[in-house]
Amino acid sequence: MPSRLEDYQELHTVGSGSYGKCKKVMRKADGKILLWKELDYSSMSESEKQMLVSEVNVLRELKHPNIVRYYDRIVDRTNAKLYIVMEYCEGGDLATLIKKCVSERRFLDEDFVLRVFAQLTLALKDCHKRNDGGLTVLHRDLKPANIFLDSKQNVKLGDFGLARILQHDHSFAKTFVGTPYYMSPEQMNYEAYNEKSDIWSLGCLLYELCALTPPFTAYNQKMLAEKIKEGKFSRIPFRYSDELHKIIVKMLSLKDYLRPSVDDLLQNPLLTRWVAEEKTKNEKKPCKCLVPDPCAQHSNPMQLEIKLKEQQLISWEKSLKEREAQLEKRERVLCVRERLFDEQLIRAEEVLNRNSKLKLSNNDKDDDSVASSSSSRKKKVHFVDESKENSNSGKYPLSKEKSAELKKRLREANARAKALCEMEKNYQLKSKQILGMR
Repeated sequence: MPSRLEDYQELHTVGSGSYGKCKKVMRKADGKILLWKELDYSSMSESEKQMLVSEVNVLRELKHPNIVRYYDRIVDRTNAKLYIVMEYCEGGDLATLIKKCVSERRFLDEDFVLRVFAQLTLALKDCHKRNDGGLTVLHRDLKPANIFLDSKQNVKLGDFGLARILQHDHSFAKTFVGTPYYMSPEQMNYEAYNEKSDIWSLGCLLYELCALTPPFTAYNQKMLAEKIKEGKFSRIPFRYSDELHKIIVKMLSLKDYLRPSVDDLLQNPLLTRWVAEEKTKNEKKPCKCLVPDPCAQHSNPMQLEIKLKEQQLISWEKSLKEREAQLEKRERVLCVRERLFDEQLIRAEEVLNRNSKLKLSNNDKDDDSVASSSSSRKKKVHFVDESKENSNSGKYPLSKEKSAELKKRLREANARAKALCEMEKNYQLKSKQILGMR
């Protein structure tokens, strides 16, 4: 029996737009909290009505834990309104979460980003490669405002209003739809596109989750299109791993055939752990199955639980091994860098020693030249009439004043040498501090 408006109780409006309103409702039969999208189709064009029908059809076909669940539709012909009843997501959407992070000046944890990434990729896999043998579905409007969160912060992909069903895997769509910030280069160039266009949008969304801003921004659509076609963007903040940045770079390749597929993404070592967790979580959910054998009724749940834990442990072991390999690689790189810094410091110390030795030798030369000049000045000229006593006075070439001046210069040279030693000690201390920081 089809549902009626009377079967639901309106609670409050969640959001509104040009399409109509989203309202939180309660199903009177069991008190379940749901959401309905109230759409006024009286002023809609034929293409808009077709889009509306396609959303209902797509929602009805897609059944996945990370896709907003469709429950029912109610047509009010007298008021020309359509009500699409769907799952209510208490956690809001990712756009609101990103705005909150910007206002609080904080970044999202990498683990949260990776969990969102894994769940969205699994949802897209259900769209692109249907398990029930259905047609491929392109979302075509992946953006933070269309990604919802439930009470447990699980991702729910929603708003399939712009979705398009492809007849087979190699089909290409040619219409210009979607949100400009997340549109692929082939869409911007009005070229044919396929599911790799959703991968580009997912890459843009992941970038925004990390950087809290889209990878391509501009003041108008023309400039934005040029930036997207150029394909240049800044690195995500350095608090996020190089592996995550590399995946985003691959997803934002200008050529669609260079972008990874959903299967490639799910097999990436960075997502292995999260994908395994999602699969075990989905397997644990109760499902309609055959009546078990009464003898094995008590033993089967335990065996299943043990198997699931084993699988989880195996996947964690794999991810840990991969992490260890990555850490070893980083350690090797750091050792090489440390060695280079050591060599540079040794060279710097050698240069300092050489400079100090040169300065000391120059000071010694100056002192020698002063001494020689003073002694030459003090040599007396012997005349014929001079006695032997006067000639013997040449054995004492330096007066008291000159010896005092020389002692003073020696003291100054010693002071300079001490200052140079202190400078050298300071440089060695700084080098040790640099090594300690590294």
